[in-house]
Amino acid sequence: MSMTRSQPVWLRLFHMIPIVGWMARDTDRHGEDNLVWGLLTIPMAWAISALLFGYPGIIVPALLLVPAIFLYLLVVTWG
Repeated sequence: MSMTRSQPVWLRLFHMIPIVGWMARDTDRHGEDNLVWGLLTIPMAWAISALLFGYPGIIVPALLLVPAIFLYLLVVTWG
């Protein structure tokens, strides 16, 4: 008898989201090698946007990251 691990409902719903959930499920099942390639994808996509759109391709993603970095700084300094 095989033992299947039961996943919470929120995780199963997250894995159903196209592209993002599929990549998360693949990383969960197949190890950390996929995580490395996924993290390399982010700077490569930023470089491609800079090549396609020029200076706005560099600035707009950086401006979109400002709230995330601000929240990170709040969490780190909170305690």
